[in-house]
Amino acid sequence: MGADPFEAFGEVEAIALRLADADCEVRRLAVIGLAETADETALPYLAAAIEDSASTVRRQAALSLADFDGRAAAEALARGLQDVDPAVASAAAASVAELKQPDAGPPLLALVGHVDPRVREAALRGVKALRLLDALAPAIAALQDPDPAVRVQAVGVIGYLKRDDTLPALIGRVRDARPEVRVAAVGALAFASRPVAVEAVAGAISDDDWRVRCVAAETVGKFGRDAEIPALIAALRDEYWQVRQQALRSLGKLTARRAVPAILVALDEPLPALRKEAAAALGEIQAPEARAALDARTGDPDPDVRKTARWALGRLPPV
Repeated sequence: MGADPFEAFGEVEAIALRLADADCEVRRLAVIGLAETADETALPYLAAAIEDSASTVRRQAALSLADFDGRAAAEALARGLQDVDPAVASAAAASVAELKQPDAGPPLLALVGHVDPRVREAALRGVKALRLLDALAPAIAALQDPDPAVRVQAVGVIGYLKRDDTLPALIGRVRDARPEVRVAAVGALAFASRPVAVEAVAGAISDDDWRVRCVAAETVGKFGRDAEIPALIAALRDEYWQVRQQALRSLGKLTARRAVPAILVALDEPLPALRKEAAAALGEIQAPEARAALDARTGDPDPDVRKTARWALGRLPPV
């Protein structure tokens, strides 16, 4: 038998030799093989492959870098984010979001001012999970970005840091012209307990866009404050069932006894999901006046509603 031409090399080095093959498909498969080794010594080869002449190889390298972390991976992915091929840039953006080590931050922060909004968006998305204080100033500046997708990611970066001194910036985005930014801002304020933040979220329950109203109804339930109960009761009449569902859920979390009459009405909603949520809220509140209505729902056509009604009855004080 002839000698194995790769016997003098380790597994990573042997696979890396294929990156010089003239066939781009061989090179692409080599990239996959390198990632599958899960060996940190493969990282420099993958970083080089992200600048391959074939976009299919560059895209595979960008995808494979999701299995690695740290500054070297971030530097390679930063180049991928700026690739002329949208498929490569998209793959790099997906992998950037998997970075977790703080030293991955600087190469991404360097791109927050990039001319391409897609690069700015991806860079901020990658920075978000790193929770870097150095990202705060660039993210606050990015709240004024002309591209709404960039503003959404900037809100996410700020929200992840959970700093009270950022509340004015976040509250300002609750009034953003674009609903997707308002949704992000309302959700980001969930960490806050100051009245000004709670009031901003409660006010968003009457936003023109149902998606904002929905996340506002959900977020209010996380504050644990009774003052917002009237806004949630009003939301039970919203035209979108998703908003009504979140309002019911939050009223249950707040054990809002004064909302019981309105929740009892929701037990007759046409949608089973809403009847189930109403029964669950009444169980959380442990409202004895709901016993008869809940007992009637144990015969509901929907099995989930019947099950939840029985659970709620078990939560009520004994007669």
